[in-house]
Amino acid sequence: MSDVLSFLSHHYLMIKSLHIIFVISWMAALFYLPRLFAYHADQETGSAQSEIFKVMERKLSRIIMTPAMTLSFVFGVLLLLVPGIMSSPMGWLHAKIFLVLIMSAFHGYMMVCLKKFAKDQRPYSSKTFKVLNEIPPLLMVFIVFLVVIKPF
Repeated sequence: MSDVLSFLSHHYLMIKSLHIIFVISWMAALFYLPRLFAYHADQETGSAQSEIFKVMERKLSRIIMTPAMTLSFVFGVLLLLVPGIMSSPMGWLHAKIFLVLIMSAFHGYMMVCLKKFAKDQRPYSSKTFKVLNEIPPLLMVFIVFLVVIKPF
């Protein structure tokens, strides 16, 4: 076990860098997918444009969004295991994890919408998806301030 902890300590900056890279990738995809849904919702079911949106949405979720979220979690957990990282006060970390869980739930709900679009259903209007598109940036702002400022 001490070999693992030593390894994590020695590679802390690499782990932190990879965590940040995958968080950025995840956020970019979460910013973009609801916008794609907004444009897709305005397309005629079965049209060539609608089919193109289906491909774009599926590839974004499978190639970028879900792998980036998964790797964000993996490297985030590894960061928590680095000796000395878990020190008091840690209230900011609990708040961050709570907001990340909300972001993950949003991700999951976007996957539900993706499946509906794949079946040529329109779960919401384009206007609703434009409003939903504002949720990830707001969560991201709060998460970044918590991580940087560590207010509690």
